[in-house]
Amino acid sequence: MKGTPVLTMLLLVPLAASVVVLLLPASQAKIIKWFTVAATALALGVSVAIATAFPVGSAGMQLLESVPWVPAVGMAYKVGVDGLSLPLVLLTTLLCFLSALYTLRLEKQVKVFCFLLLLLQIGMIGVFLALDAVLFYVFWELVLVPMFFMIGIWGGENRRYASVKFFIYTLIGSVVMLLGLLLLYFWGPRTFDMQAIIAWGQAGKFTLEQQYWIFGALFLGFAVKVPIFPFHTWLPDAHVEAPTVGSVLLAGVLLKMGGYGLLRVSLGALPQAFIDFSPYLAALGVIGIVYGAAVALTQKDLKKMVAYSSVSHMGFVVLGIAAANAAGVDGAAMQMFTHGIITGMLFFLVGMIYERYHTKEIAKLRGVITAVPALGVIFTFACFASLGLPGLAGFVGEFTSLMGGLQTFPVTTAFAVIGIVLTAAYFLRTMQSVVFAPPEEDSARYDGPKTMAWTELAAVLPLAVIALTIGVFPAPFFNLVDPVAQALAKIVGR
Repeated sequence: MKGTPVLTMLLLVPLAASVVVLLLPASQAKIIKWFTVAATALALGVSVAIATAFPVGSAGMQLLESVPWVPAVGMAYKVGVDGLSLPLVLLTTLLCFLSALYTLRLEKQVKVFCFLLLLLQIGMIGVFLALDAVLFYVFWELVLVPMFFMIGIWGGENRRYASVKFFIYTLIGSVVMLLGLLLLYFWGPRTFDMQAIIAWGQAGKFTLEQQYWIFGALFLGFAVKVPIFPFHTWLPDAHVEAPTVGSVLLAGVLLKMGGYGLLRVSLGALPQAFIDFSPYLAALGVIGIVYGAAVALTQKDLKKMVAYSSVSHMGFVVLGIAAANAAGVDGAAMQMFTHGIITGMLFFLVGMIYERYHTKEIAKLRGVITAVPALGVIFTFACFASLGLPGLAGFVGEFTSLMGGLQTFPVTTAFAVIGIVLTAAYFLRTMQSVVFAPPEEDSARYDGPKTMAWTELAAVLPLAVIALTIGVFPAPFFNLVDPVAQALAKIVGR
């Protein structure tokens, strides 16, 4: 693989596929859907090949590709991958492939939806590969457009409100983030090369005041995307109104872009500002854990409950990042990956339940295990994984993040236990009602087949297998991430 522009190939696969989809007539919906499945499968295959050839144990960037873009101002097409970004690339290509499989069920405006799915994949992969600040921003903004239309066209009753709110929040955050990236250029080495900028910052060439201004600007953009409390209010509306695939990719990948940015740019290039603001970042993470879980416990809408659970679970990512020690960064990276796997599975399952019962109201959803046994069993598994049951993937990331947090902020981190208890409460309540409780007179009824379609099983079973595998044997993941975590911890002396 050495010398082959494999990362560019990974970006070109969905790009070329999106052009083909545009050229195909809309009447050929079946061909378009299967072609999209094939294209996303090819992208997944390329990402797996990259992972197979990746030198585990290395903290540096691998497979670097760089081509001058606008040399006069230090812009270049520069991409690379390391132990932090590779799991997120794998997560993106996997969820896009499973989403394409699930899209085989779609009947409404298939051509446009498949085009947007492929466009979204380009942006998401690009964010995790980009090593030029302008290129990073271009990919960051590219993600906004297809998700806006996915929510606005295929969403629920309040889709227009939710899509506009999502657009405004993320656009404002992105614009302020752009200001931070420009400050990195003008106050830094006069290049947009992120490796050069990070080296400049680690050499102490930014003044403390400059670091504070840049950190604040970047933080707003990253905080909205995570989302960190109190910048989270766009998320529940977007999740509730988004179509199933939109919710899967929004929770599974888009939220991880903010955490990745905090680790890659804020911690790497602005170490002293990060150290000074990390206690407040840890506090916001713990508030998110407890607040998200408490609000999820009060929800009557199943999809909104899962949405608020994302606010809580991403709080562990923020806590691990704020701790900035090896355990914290390892835990944050693991939590980002496992949250994408588990919550992606949950949103697929919620979509399947809604298609059968035509309601998301928890009080009316009863006896799924009797109506569709396989669906009830897999939903129960996903709930246990999400609440952090030992032996499943959700436990590993949360536990490691807490260990990192306790080393740096023991008192603040202790309050996160409240969120863990509340998480168990709302998931157990949901399972008891939705899965196991017998139907009542006012319950929603489903009289269809007792089996799941093959497209439904294909979408969730791989995620269930990964959630179990990582829960039992997380060492390969940590072997990949830990060298980067150790290097990042060393930057801030933790």
